[in-house]
Amino acid sequence: MADLSLYRNIGIFAHVDAGKTTTTERILKLTGKIHKTGEVHDGESTTDFMEQEAERGITIQSAAVTCEWNKHRLNVIDTPGHVDFTVEVYRSLKVLDGGIGVFCGSGGVEPQSETNWRYANESEVSRIIFVNKLDRMGADFYRVVEQVKKVLGATPLVMTLPIGIEDDFVGVVDVLTKKAYIWDESGLPENYEITDVPADMVDKVNEYHEMLIETAVEQDDDLMMAYMDGEEPSLEDIKRCIRKGTRDLAFFPTFCGSAFKNKGVQLVLDAVVDYLPSPTEVDPQPLTDEEGNETGEHAIVSADEPLRALAFKIMDDRFGALTFVRIYSGKLKKGDTILNSATGKTERVGRMVEMQADERNELNSAQAGDIIAIVGMKNVQTGHTLCDPNNPCTLEAMVFPEPVISIAVAPKDKGSTEKMGIAIGKMVAEDPSFRVETDEDSGETILKGMGELHLDIKVDILKRTYGVELEVGKPQVAYRETITQQVEDSYTHKKQSGGSGQFGKIDYRIKPGEQNSGFTFTSTVVGGNVPKEFFPAIEKGFKSMMQEGVLAGYPVLDVEVELFDGGFHAVDSSAVAFEIAAKGAFRQSIPKAAPQLLEPVMKVDVFTPEDHVGDVIGDLNRRRGMIKDQEAGVTGVRVKADVPLSEMFGYIGHLRTMTSGRGQFSMEFSHYAPCPANVAEDVMAEAKARKEAK
Repeated sequence: MADLSLYRNIGIFAHVDAGKTTTTERILKLTGKIHKTGEVHDGESTTDFMEQEAERGITIQSAAVTCEWNKHRLNVIDTPGHVDFTVEVYRSLKVLDGGIGVFCGSGGVEPQSETNWRYANESEVSRIIFVNKLDRMGADFYRVVEQVKKVLGATPLVMTLPIGIEDDFVGVVDVLTKKAYIWDESGLPENYEITDVPADMVDKVNEYHEMLIETAVEQDDDLMMAYMDGEEPSLEDIKRCIRKGTRDLAFFPTFCGSAFKNKGVQLVLDAVVDYLPSPTEVDPQPLTDEEGNETGEHAIVSADEPLRALAFKIMDDRFGALTFVRIYSGKLKKGDTILNSATGKTERVGRMVEMQADERNELNSAQAGDIIAIVGMKNVQTGHTLCDPNNPCTLEAMVFPEPVISIAVAPKDKGSTEKMGIAIGKMVAEDPSFRVETDEDSGETILKGMGELHLDIKVDILKRTYGVELEVGKPQVAYRETITQQVEDSYTHKKQSGGSGQFGKIDYRIKPGEQNSGFTFTSTVVGGNVPKEFFPAIEKGFKSMMQEGVLAGYPVLDVEVELFDGGFHAVDSSAVAFEIAAKGAFRQSIPKAAPQLLEPVMKVDVFTPEDHVGDVIGDLNRRRGMIKDQEAGVTGVRVKADVPLSEMFGYIGHLRTMTSGRGQFSMEFSHYAPCPANVAEDVMAEAKARKEAK
């Protein structure tokens, strides 16, 4: 039996380009997993093994790697930083016990790191902070520490201080032990010496040492009282307090260095072992019922409990489908039969592997705390619970955002249609935020995703990985429709043509619902004018019509239907008759209820150098943006705005032109808002033209 206290399941997450993947590479090098270090900018890193990742220098899929440090087993997941792939970060955080937040020494706390930090807070994941790239121009460790306090509202516990900065960055001082780690010019991570603190830093180190002790002992009342009486706590006691505070999210131990130059990464690895929790120290995952409500039971992390595991990622590669699984409790052996509680079907475990990015080591068994991949699972999707068939249970499921943008694609030659279908099927299983639909009228395949880059990468994967040449239509926005007025109406469905007829009469009110309420149905019928057994059929009839609105055929949001009276026939009334009546009623009444077109509005976060702020704000205003906030930093200004998605196509190109290539932005879906009349007219005209063309 493996000792779970020696396990650390950690993720590395940050803004795009803060150096997550390079940090992962250095961890693998230091732990002896790889001998030649690959660089991201050369497209040779271990975890970025997709062609698209190597080319663009960004991480798209989260990759899992296992390594060892100080007799501890580390399962490391390198996550993407780009906003279109936040779903990858989100689902990785669900299965991790701790994380390393990497921030760029010059860029600081950037938009995407804020989103990822928020996700980590929601998932209650303990973290340590690594301020990277201190060898870069404009790097400033102390400024980044201030940003962590201000922008993230977090408490950084400074554990190391930089010696020198930019080109003169040579090493770090460990604030706890007051020792300096200085690396030589060879660039090798193991070539460093431990010396006394440089004379010009002694006062600063003493000041930070005192702050560290004061913050740490707050975790233990007895130690705090002793410290206030002038008693210096032991190193063991301080480390125990830091570990407790880190686990309770009271503060975040903060380290600095340069992963690219191999400086400071050992201390981060030591901190992972010393301060981040093992699987048994994290609050156990709650179990839920079929509706997703918590049952009050938890998946206790122990190898002696029944098997409970969560499939958090599906990946297809040259060896077949891989299902990444985090085992919360119990054991799993090759040849075991396990139950997928989401589908109710059992599957046999054929091969299990431990992942080394895209290499794998065969396993015969795994246990609570492990993150492994199972080869060849048939019907498992992201978020499904795998468990012991004699002890069925459901772990808290993952919730994924709705896509906001779509494109139509068609294979260039007829022979590729089947190939495209199989490839898209695999890709949908891998990425829950990527959806596909077939337009019934035109037969077109519609791909839906979280942003332009997201879909761009998907098309690229189809072309290169699966060899399907595509014709791609222009991006379409996922509009919605709703109503703005209440209507009271009546509808009768009557059909008499030999044999038994059909009859259903309903009197109803249709009115606008609360925002994000979807569809709600209530009945206030008294006296049995419409028998109760027909209510579900009436609700089903109305609900089925919500898929297609009357203005431009987009799904309808936030409608309340109240059934208050009606009539039935003892012989001719049936569930089908009332369902048809409800469908007819919807068609009849929605046009009377002042329908309105809604458009998706995005939360946009733009970073721009100071001298271009005016241009950026003017441009956002022209795009019908509402400026929400403006925040001046040292390296530039962040502008936050709400902007309709339809106005954001191709924005990155405009932003780069306006800011001489220095601007950056991220956006995520915020809410739906009414379309202005001129935009609504264009959308409706386009929808009409599409219909006529068919």
